[in-house]
Amino acid sequence: MADKTQFDSRPNLITKDLHGTDNSIPLSPQWLLPKPGENKAGVVVGAEKIASRMICEVVPFLRVKRLSEKAVLPSRGSPLSAGYDLSSALETKVPARGKALVPTNLSVAVPEGTYARIAPRSGLAWKHSIDVGAGVVDADYRGPVGVILFNHSDVDFEVKVGDRIAQLIIEQIVTPEVVEVDDLDSTSRGSSGFGSTGV
Repeated sequence: MADKTQFDSRPNLITKDLHGTDNSIPLSPQWLLPKPGENKAGVVVGAEKIASRMICEVVPFLRVKRLSEKAVLPSRGSPLSAGYDLSSALETKVPARGKALVPTNLSVAVPEGTYARIAPRSGLAWKHSIDVGAGVVDADYRGPVGVILFNHSDVDFEVKVGDRIAQLIIEQIVTPEVVEVDDLDSTSRGSSGFGSTGV
């Protein structure tokens, strides 16, 4: 019996040909996970819990395309690191008290149902006062990934080719439909905000 794994035409799914034919079974979350209300131990499992385990049980691909020879593939610093380090593909100067857009020369395709958040690296923040501007990579974005660096120090910061400048964190998202309502349910907090619960 052949056991051939191949990419499905649909993004971020794999198919496994179990019989050496074209009748491939999609290894999608729906195929791998139990239906709501049952699991292997016979314990009732809700749809919400199944959905929350989906990424853990189905290992999707983070597809990456290098746009130049100087581009460095994202990598994790340790087996349990949450983020993938992003590296600079161009020498860049981040002026004192200023900002700069640093190219990675990478394009990525994150799994559907997720987005990639570009986050700071703690070492740069602590040692050089370098912060990262807001960065969200949607699942349907295919353009180059750039990193906005803010320099909060009084000296220019030099970025060299290959320097790790940020990290890419893949996070699950929920996108409910927007429904207009006449009123919202009341809560004990109500409309209190802006430090009302303490600083």
